Amino acid sequence: MDFDQGRITRIHDFCMDFDSMESRLRSLSQKYPSGVIIPALENDLNNPMLPKIIDGLNECTYIKKVFIALSAANDNDYEKAMKLSNDLEVPSEIIWCNKPEANAILEELRKKGLDVTEARGKGKDLWIAIGIASLELYALAIHDVDIVSYSGMLPTKLLYAIVEPRLDFSFSKGYYARVNFENRKIYGRVYRLFINPLLDALQKKVSYRSPLIRYLQSFRYALSGEVAIYSDLALNLRIPGDWGFEVGMLAELFRNVSDKRICEVDLGFFEHKHKEMSQEALLRTAGDSFITLLRTLTETEGINISEAFLLSLRVIYRRFAQDKVRQYHADAVCNNLDFDRHDEETNVEALSQVIMDAGQRYLKNPISAQLPDWLRTISAMPDVRERLRRATIER
Repeated sequence: MDFDQGRITRIHDFCMDFDSMESRLRSLSQKYPSGVIIPALENDLNNPMLPKIIDGLNECTYIKKVFIALSAANDNDYEKAMKLSNDLEVPSEIIWCNKPEANAILEELRKKGLDVTEARGKGKDLWIAIGIASLELYALAIHDVDIVSYSGMLPTKLLYAIVEPRLDFSFSKGYYARVNFENRKIYGRVYRLFINPLLDALQKKVSYRSPLIRYLQSFRYALSGEVAIYSDLALNLRIPGDWGFEVGMLAELFRNVSDKRICEVDLGFFEHKHKEMSQEALLRTAGDSFITLLRTLTETEGINISEAFLLSLRVIYRRFAQDKVRQYHADAVCNNLDFDRHDEETNVEALSQVIMDAGQRYLKNPISAQLPDWLRTISAMPDVRERLRRATIER
């Protein structure tokens, strides 16, 4: 625990009280209606953490609506999601993001020159959900569906920071310690072993004080997916349509929002469902996040990305990542945590290959995953949000 402040305002949890914060948000709910968006895949519907998340959301009586942004394979998955939502006591709706009727609308949009039909992943589902939710919400919180340590305090902390009129923030982002005390392990590997040392390596590689890299380094946990944002601001942001959503949103905020309007909120000790270091899970997130970083550096600072750049970056990254392994090993020893140093080094090797694999994908198509902001989309099709709402939500 500390009380340090940096470039981005940090809101610590010294003695936050759920009842008083929940009561305050409830009193503001008429003027500033707020809600929650939760992206989910069909296999998340069997997630044992869902009942705990539903119980936590039911504590938040100030919430106007919960939107589940669902990517479902068929009608059965959608019906299963509908049954789960019946346990929510706060208003809720299931947005079937890849429903055929929704895809037909996106095909119309493609014919108007905005093609989002090729995008696949969390970013696209959230893009659709943000557009629909913005029709009725002033502020919205976004978080994942696999949070083991969930309580109603999580969305409350995030939303309170931007809804409370005595403050002046338009975006809040959670930060936390990814430590599991049951098996006594440190997680958060993509951030600890990839994003964090990668930013150090990029800073060294570009040979000047990069404004974007310094900005991203000012966040305590840049890869956290727990955020809250004004709806109007969300409509102005381009986001990646893949699994690089978290870094992509920070990159867009860097381009559009003053640091004074951004804050980080202490979410304490935090545990997600554990994922494997595989191409279908963490390595995919790492790769898509790296591509977003390269794209943004090219856009904002004119960096020339080449194969030679990637090769030298990989070498620099490995050195910084190995230093991080040594530092986290010291943390683990002093806290009597289970820490497999060989496994950590093996993960670094796998993540270093991401620099080459994802880098090559970027060189072939540097803009493929970028979605248009909603203001441009509405300009191309003024009623697109309303049509998507009718197409994706059964009433």
